[in-house]
Amino acid sequence: MKKITKEDISQEVFDLYDDYAHNKIERRKFIERLSLFAVGTLTLPSLLSFMTPNYVDSILIKADDPRLDSGFITYESPKAGGTMKALLSKPTEGDTPLPGIIVVHENRGLNPYIEDVGRRAAIEGFITLAPDALSPLGGYPGNDDDGRELQKKRSREDMLEDFIAAYTYLKEHKNCNGQIGVVGFCFGGWIANMMAVKIPDLKAAVPYYGGQPTAEEAEQIKAPILAQYAGLDTRVNEGWPAYELILKKNNVPLSAHFYEGVNHGFHNNTTPRYDDKAATLSWTRTIDFFKENLKS
Repeated sequence: MKKITKEDISQEVFDLYDDYAHNKIERRKFIERLSLFAVGTLTLPSLLSFMTPNYVDSILIKADDPRLDSGFITYESPKAGGTMKALLSKPTEGDTPLPGIIVVHENRGLNPYIEDVGRRAAIEGFITLAPDALSPLGGYPGNDDDGRELQKKRSREDMLEDFIAAYTYLKEHKNCNGQIGVVGFCFGGWIANMMAVKIPDLKAAVPYYGGQPTAEEAEQIKAPILAQYAGLDTRVNEGWPAYELILKKNNVPLSAHFYEGVNHGFHNNTTPRYDDKAATLSWTRTIDFFKENLKS
């Protein structure tokens, strides 16, 4: 049987998956609508399998990579989640305190992809902390569908407090020099924007296809912003012009990139929405941005 490729899938399927991944339609309705695209070799099971994240074959930096000291820790978030689990990663070589990066997951908890992103950033010479906002509910449940259901049970304001608490934990860590930025994806992109609103000392924020703050909230931002957007992601992109206007008015250091012809989630290499060219370029820009703004 011919292996399915991205070119075999219509944009309508990606849009449908986007609606499902963002809780706009339930799984039953998603499968029902997806079945309309099952023609010939594109059977419903093959379509479902193709659209489902593949964590087994997609991890770039393994958990036991000898270049890293990486493992799970807990920290306290007294205003919201209580005791939180997070993946803490740093290079094994050297004992000089490093700049820090908070890595924020999507709307499904700390899955293997985001753990991998935390390690990818650490390899570049940072100490990284990737919290699991599902910690109060038992943590990431092992699959994204259940993860999304769990995350819907928490308010995003409480989860924001959990990531602000992560910033405090990392800032006080003996291996961190106190210069901290944040990178987040989807829901995490909104968190990255809001951490720039809420944390006066934040040194840099990189929201990937993240929802924007309100106009009143945006007025409080001082930290440099590197915004990464998918060209086909009209749902999120429509909020950018008003946000950009406020940031520019207040002379916030700002850079924004729109990667044409790619879908929301293009950085996530575990799903077919992934675009290698856009993901690679955006990540290079992200690391360069952190190196520039997180100097001791």
